[in-house]
Amino acid sequence: MTKSALYERLVSGVNHSREKRQEISDLILDQPLLMPLLLELVFKVKDPISCKAAWVMEFTVKQDITILFPVLNDFTKGLHTLTLESSIRPNAKICEILILQYYAKQENIIQSVVKKQHLEDITTACFDWLIGDHKVAAQAYSMTSLLLLGRTFPWIHPELRIILEQNYATGTAAYKARARMTLAKL
Repeated sequence: MTKSALYERLVSGVNHSREKRQEISDLILDQPLLMPLLLELVFKVKDPISCKAAWVMEFTVKQDITILFPVLNDFTKGLHTLTLESSIRPNAKICEILILQYYAKQENIIQSVVKKQHLEDITTACFDWLIGDHKVAAQAYSMTSLLLLGRTFPWIHPELRIILEQNYATGTAAYKARARMTLAKL
C-alpha cells in the first residue's frame, strides 16, 4: 500500500468510533511495513489527517508496542513538532505506554530497545505539553511519564514539583486530581 492509499483510507475510513480506528489499526498490524508511512502522516502537522493517523497509531501501539520499534527514533524526534491537540493526546498516551513499560519491574524488551536519547526526547515533549496550553489528558499522561523519567534524570522531580504547584490553583478538576497523585509520589 502506498502512502497516498493509506492517506485515503484514513480520510474515508477513520472517525471517532473505536470500530473504524480498529479497522485501520488491524491493517497496520497485518502489514507492519505500513508503520513508517503511518508515522509520516502523524507528523504532517498542518494536515488534519495527522489526528486520524495518531488515533490509529495509538490503537496499534496499545495492541503491539513492538510495532513502534523500527520507527522509534523518528517517533521521539518528531514529538516536538506536533501542534494539533487531537494529535498530541494520542502521542502523549503512546509516550506514557512506553515509559510505563520501560520502568516496569518485570524485565521486558522495551528496556533494551529504548535508549537514553529516546528518554530525553520524550522528557522534552512531556515538559512542553505540561507547561503549554494543552488539554488535561496530554498533561496527565505527561505527569505520569515525567514522574517515572525522574528515576533516570533526577533533575526532573524538582522541576515537576514546581510546575505542578504553580499550576495547581488554575488547573481543572482533572488536572488537580492527577497533580495531587503525582505530588504525593514525589
